[in-house]
Amino acid sequence: MMNQVDLIALFLLLMTALGIFSGNMPITIAMLVLLMIRVLQLHFAFPWLEKYGLTIGIIILTIGVMAPVASGKISLQTLWASFFHWKSLLAIAVGVLVAWLGGRGASLMGSQPTVVAGLLIGTVLGVAFFKGVPVGPLIAAGILSLIIGKG
Repeated sequence: MMNQVDLIALFLLLMTALGIFSGNMPITIAMLVLLMIRVLQLHFAFPWLEKYGLTIGIIILTIGVMAPVASGKISLQTLWASFFHWKSLLAIAVGVLVAWLGGRGASLMGSQPTVVAGLLIGTVLGVAFFKGVPVGPLIAAGILSLIIGKG
């Protein structure tokens, strides 16, 4: 009797290949970790990852963004000066907009997990074919939430 093919594992392998092809190391590593959890039958980890993974990722991202301030590479004077230049004020406004979109995106991804694969594939394709940067799934989900009226 033939063993059944694990279609989810095949999908994770496909996403890994797309990550490798596009040079998107975070997606490649994430897919490999998920694949290993699946292959090693560590299924107890999935509910925990679903509940806390996004929050942990946002914490790590915030640490990375704030590290130049914490290290002194960006001074408090530079931060203060940003409130007095139109380009910096515009940057602050765009930052607020992107954070708001990311929040809408996180809500949409939590309430409609069926869109996650499409957002991820779209991000990988954007990196692979349009020289994009793989920071888009939350923002893409936020924009999607505006289009479909969710979030």
